Amino acid sequence: MISEEIKKDITQAVAAAPWWLPVKKADWRHPEGPDTDIRKRMDHPVIHVSWNDAIAFCKWAGKRLPTEAEWEYACRSGLENRLYPWGNNLTPHGKHRINVWQGKFPEENTKEDGYAGTAPVTHYPASKYGLKNMAGNVWEWTADWWEVKNDPNIGENPQGPLSGSDKVKKGGSFMCTKEYCWRYRCAARSQNTPDSSAVNLGFRCASNLRPHSITDTPVTPRSKNEL
Repeated sequence: MISEEIKKDITQAVAAAPWWLPVKKADWRHPEGPDTDIRKRMDHPVIHVSWNDAIAFCKWAGKRLPTEAEWEYACRSGLENRLYPWGNNLTPHGKHRINVWQGKFPEENTKEDGYAGTAPVTHYPASKYGLKNMAGNVWEWTADWWEVKNDPNIGENPQGPLSGSDKVKKGGSFMCTKEYCWRYRCAARSQNTPDSSAVNLGFRCASNLRPHSITDTPVTPRSKNEL
């Protein structure tokens, strides 16, 4: 996805994961570098957004990031022992319901789900909670600080530790495969520093208030006959 022109200027890579490359001037408007844009991806998830950026946007929108517990509960639609938002079969009836890597990672992505990178946020069916792309596509930031194991003595809706160095991310991404990174399961988790951004990392907002529906909107009658 990175152009050959951009690759010419890259002189570093992660030794244990050479598919990760530092791309100068990559940001949410230019996900794969300064010669790319999002004009044809306005219905895709925003990427290259740090946890700090996500928090700032949520505050601007009057919302917040979900806790890890909230995110996982929503992913399973309130059920227990569910691998994916729709059940335990990755491709029910032979149909893809998630954007992840197919083929041998990282050499070849056969794109059986139709995408090499991100997919539109509305492409796959919604869960019973009406949520889409909770698994795969892009990792999603949560509000919680990372710890290796959660305290089993905490009751409902644990909030995570009070401090830390990394933040929890959930959901996996289009770069995940069962042979390398089987983290598109609802229970799976990973972490990044709050100032990190990546081509497969985004977020979704949460709120303590229910969205207003049409029936929730008060109607003002135009005349007494409508009372």
